[in-house]
Amino acid sequence: MRAMLRGVNRVLLGLAGLVLVALGGSVLAIGLGAPAPSWWLHDGRDDVLLSEAERTRWRDEGWWWPVVIAALAVLVLLALWWLVAVLRRRRLAQIFVDTGDGEGAVLHGRALEHVLAEETSHLDGVEQAHVHLTGRRHAPETHVRLSLAPHVDPGTALDDLTTRAVAHARDSAGLAALPTEVRLRGVRHRAERVS
Repeated sequence: MRAMLRGVNRVLLGLAGLVLVALGGSVLAIGLGAPAPSWWLHDGRDDVLLSEAERTRWRDEGWWWPVVIAALAVLVLLALWWLVAVLRRRRLAQIFVDTGDGEGAVLHGRALEHVLAEETSHLDGVEQAHVHLTGRRHAPETHVRLSLAPHVDPGTALDDLTTRAVAHARDSAGLAALPTEVRLRGVRHRAERVS
């Protein structure tokens, strides 16, 4: 679902960008004296985008202003929805832990993130670790970003992460599984001199 939203977001941004660049470039080119293309709405450099007749054509109609206001309100609501969807971080606030007595317990997601990041950052060769929990209370998922030192084998670091830190977090929370997405990145360093 998230990949689909990311794809839709990119396509909409790309289309909006192309339309704005085409229209803005055309207006700029015509304003600087270039001949108007055949598909252009107006004749030339001194022509206005909306004439007096076009601006006042439906002003006296009773349906005109409600339609304009409703269309603009829908556009504003869609833009706000899109902005919230892009900016919202789906961080998991709580995890349900089955204690075996029928009661259960709740574990704060930030606490598990902090502990997992702390244990991961102490693994050999890991310079920095960021952990983000998503999913549902009964089925959390982990997203980990690791910054690795130059000498570390990524396979070894990934194996250490899954067998130590993620396994400890999964066992301590009493989860059957803890799916984890890991992004690895090497830390930039200066070249070493060899003599």
